[in-house]
Amino acid sequence: MKIKQSEFVISAVGPAQYPEEGLPEVALAGRSNVGKSSLINKMLLRRNLARTSQQPGKTQTLNYYRINGDLGELYFVDFPGYGYARVSKSEREAWGKMIERYLRGREPLKLVLQLVDLRHPPSADDIRMYEWLSHYEIPMTVVATKADKVSRSQWPKHMKIIRQSLGMPGHVPLLLFSSETGQGRDELWSLIEKSASLSVESPSEPANNAQETEDNA
Repeated sequence: MKIKQSEFVISAVGPAQYPEEGLPEVALAGRSNVGKSSLINKMLLRRNLARTSQQPGKTQTLNYYRINGDLGELYFVDFPGYGYARVSKSEREAWGKMIERYLRGREPLKLVLQLVDLRHPPSADDIRMYEWLSHYEIPMTVVATKADKVSRSQWPKHMKIIRQSLGMPGHVPLLLFSSETGQGRDELWSLIEKSASLSVESPSEPANNAQETEDNA
């Protein structure tokens, strides 16, 4: 899929605010500061479309990003980061209810990308999220971010730890990703295209009228 255009559309807190076009949706879940915004920017070849922050817990809504114009092909839906202790218990409970309502009731949802940090074993919250998605048989791919922070020779070791900690069967994809180098970008687009039944084009070649690329940001 060529990235012709990408834009932020809405921050939603409930079904009344969700887009109504019925486009396929890919949701991104993960702990605070795992790299969801950076992944979105790299996937869409936009440097600052999804704002990154050094302040964990900043995202408190479901943030919708539409890919390829008003007619559109796909939405990325960025979830609030989980597992940040300084967020109040009431806020965590509200976010949990919002996310569960979306995951269990949103018909256009085609895939959840659960992001984990390759450098560290999955947290208790990572494990709970994985088990929850598995229990409800929600299509998912586990994405290990920040691959550039781990030497290539150590990748197999860290991936094994992630699989064992989450209890991942062999058929569940585990994909390495780096927002710095682009590692895993094409592979992830291939998974998304297949899950969302999109036409397959090279994601590495943005169209000439793309709003902004990494080179000219």
